[in-house]
Amino acid sequence: MESRAKLFGHAIHPILIVYPLGLLSAAVIFDVIYLATGNTTWSTVSFWMIAAGIVGGLLAAVFGLIDYLGIPRGTRASRIGLLHGLTNLGVMILFIASWLLRRDTPDVPPTAALALSFIGVAAALLGGWLGGELVERLGVGVTPGANLNAPNSLTHSATETKRMTDAESY
Repeated sequence: MESRAKLFGHAIHPILIVYPLGLLSAAVIFDVIYLATGNTTWSTVSFWMIAAGIVGGLLAAVFGLIDYLGIPRGTRASRIGLLHGLTNLGVMILFIASWLLRRDTPDVPPTAALALSFIGVAAALLGGWLGGELVERLGVGVTPGANLNAPNSLTHSATETKRMTDAESY
């Protein structure tokens, strides 16, 4: 199944997700540098990177939802897509909460704000893996002949899945 929202022939959602993912990950790296050095410039930069990452994440989510609504219900792809979306919604909530906690003192963020961003980036790894499962394993948004019920990539190799898919087509 192909993406519903495209720009110059390419799905928009995967184009956009690199920005919030990079910004939010870099914010956490800058928080770690702040904690290691005590230099408040790093935490201030992290504050603004989180703000930009939230905006980018919400924009990417719009196009992800458009694509998700095109996935046939009752398929493994639909279940993975829902989990992917909910996980990334949780990531956005964690980073929004972190940003709000930093708002009054972006140069010296409270411990809770740092903890939320660290948890958020860990959750983003899970959300990213689920997105990879949708694209790489199930072919969502990539190919009209997507296997929307392919088995989990952690339990079956790509070769086994291809064999199963080939056997189903006979």
